[in-house]
Amino acid sequence: MKFDKYQEEIVQYDLCSPMNEVIPVGLLEKVLGLAGEAGETADKFKKILRDKSGKISPEDRGEIVKELGDVLWYTATIARYLGVPFSEVAKQNLKKAESRKKRGKLGGSGDNR
Repeated sequence: MKFDKYQEEIVQYDLCSPMNEVIPVGLLEKVLGLAGEAGETADKFKKILRDKSGKISPEDRGEIVKELGDVLWYTATIARYLGVPFSEVAKQNLKKAESRKKRGKLGGSGDNR
């Protein structure tokens, strides 16, 4: 599935209205949802490390994929609220990674390295 098509399809599952406020409550709800789902994804890995000596089972993999799907949904929805095609988010991310690789800056910290 193409990212822009995905972004169009997920509208039916958004319970909040599109951007019509200065700081839309719907957008804030999506940002908080993204943080929560990313945390749930990390928590799955933490429990695998803690309880299973870091061995990922097929069931673990399936549960992680579900959480990643939720992260994807929130990311695409935030982009939609901002009026940005999801494909543009992916394109800009690849462009950033390519630039960092060319400059030998894949490691390290900072947004603009």
